Amino acid sequence: MLITNANIITWESENRILENHAIYIESDRIKEIGTTKSLTAKYPKAKTLDAHGQYVMPGNICAHTHFYSTFSRGMAIPGSAPKDFPEILQKLWWPLDRSLDAEAVRFSALISLVDAIKHGTTTLIDHHASPNAIDGSLDVIADAVDKSGLRGVLCYEVTDRDGSDKANAGINENMRFIKRLAADPHPRLAATFGLHASLTLSGITLQACRAAAPEGTSFHVHTAEHDSDEYDSLNKSNMRVIDRLQKHGILNSKSIAVHGVHFDAREMEILKETETWLTHQPRSNMNNAVGMSAVESMLRLGIKVCLGNDGFSNAMWEEWKTTYLVHKFHHRDPRRMGGYDVVQMAIYNNAELANQFFTAAPIGKIVPGAFADLIFVDYHPHTPLTSGNLPWQIIFGFQQSMVTTTIAAGKVLMKDRELLTLNEAEITARAREIAPRIWKRYEEEVAKVA
Repeated sequence: MLITNANIITWESENRILENHAIYIESDRIKEIGTTKSLTAKYPKAKTLDAHGQYVMPGNICAHTHFYSTFSRGMAIPGSAPKDFPEILQKLWWPLDRSLDAEAVRFSALISLVDAIKHGTTTLIDHHASPNAIDGSLDVIADAVDKSGLRGVLCYEVTDRDGSDKANAGINENMRFIKRLAADPHPRLAATFGLHASLTLSGITLQACRAAAPEGTSFHVHTAEHDSDEYDSLNKSNMRVIDRLQKHGILNSKSIAVHGVHFDAREMEILKETETWLTHQPRSNMNNAVGMSAVESMLRLGIKVCLGNDGFSNAMWEEWKTTYLVHKFHHRDPRRMGGYDVVQMAIYNNAELANQFFTAAPIGKIVPGAFADLIFVDYHPHTPLTSGNLPWQIIFGFQQSMVTTTIAAGKVLMKDRELLTLNEAEITARAREIAPRIWKRYEEEVAKVA
C-alpha cells in the first residue's frame, strides 16, 4: 500500500515534518518514505491511499487502561456519594467487576476498541478484573483485540479481596495466557502479569505471584494511588508500597507501576534503580480526587513516566491536554508541565514501553522498518506548524474528531471515519441489551456489603 499526499509527522527523536510525502507499506512495516512524486513513480502498481494533505503520524499509545470499566458509564451508585477513593472502590469498581460475565467482558473490550480506533489509539495496555469470570477471560479480550486489528498488552488483576481461591485463579489466568503467547506468539498481542495493588495483596499472595512467574516477567500493578495504599503497606510490612513490591521481586525493567501519587523520595529512587515504568493518568486522578503525582520530579530523576487513561476515553490527546493544564493548576504556577514534558511521556516513553512488548520493529515513529501503525489527522493550522511548536498545536488545536483514518500493522481499520473491522452499531446495540443485566447484578453486589 502506498499512502500519498501526506504531511508526515515522524516523531523521530529529532522530529521532522515532511510535506507532500508518501509512505510505502509492505506487510505490517513501513518500507520506504519519500516524496509523493518519487514513490508514485517507483511503485506504479501499488494500491494507493490518498491522504489529501492530512497530517499522517504514528498511532497513539495508551500505557494503562481498563476495558472492563465500560459498563459504568451512566450507572448510578446507590446511596450517598463515595467520600474518598477507598469508598469509590468499595461502592463502584469492586461490585462492578464482580458483576461481569464472559459476554460482558467481551463487549466491554469491543466498546473500548471501537473507541480506540475512532480516536487514533493503536496500542493499549489493559488491566482486567472479572472475579466471577476469571478463567479464559484474557482469551475473550484477546479475541476482541485480534478482531479489531489493534495491538493489546493484556493481564488479569490478582487480588486477595475475593478470597484465596480467586487469587489463585487470577495467578493461573495470568500464567496460562503468558504461556499461550510464548507457545504461539501473536504479532499484535502481548502479556504482562497483573496485580491489583499492595493494599489488597498479602505477602503470601505476592510470593505466590513471584514464584509462578518466570524470571523477567513484566508485572502491571497500581501503586500509591491513594495514601491508604501507603498506610496499609506500612501496617502490613513496615515498608512503603514500592519498597514492599521490590522486596517481593515485582519491579524490573519491563514492569509497570500505575499512578504513584503518594510516593516519597526513596520510592522514586527505587523506581529509577529498578528501571520500572510509571504511568500517569491525570483525568482519573482528578475524578477520584486522589491528588497529583510528582511526574515532573520523576522525569527529572530519570524515571520512565508514561501516559495512560485508566479507563477514560481512548482519545489520548484529551489526556495530553489534562496533563498540561492540571499540573499548572495544582502548583498554581503556569510554568509547570511544559509541552515537551507531555511529549516525552505520551510519545517517546509510551513508544519505548510498547517496544518492550512488540520487539520485532520500532513502534511510535515513521521511519523505514517501523511498524505501520498510523493515523490521518484532518487538522488545518492557521499559524505555522513546526516540529518545535507541534506540542502546543496538539494541546490547543487537535481534537479527537479530527482522526479520519486509523491503520495498525499495515491494515486499515478505519477509512474516512468508517470503521472496517468492527461494527459499532451492532456492538453498541448488544451492549445496551447487556447493560441492564450487569447493572442489576451490580446493585445486588452493593446491597451485600451495604
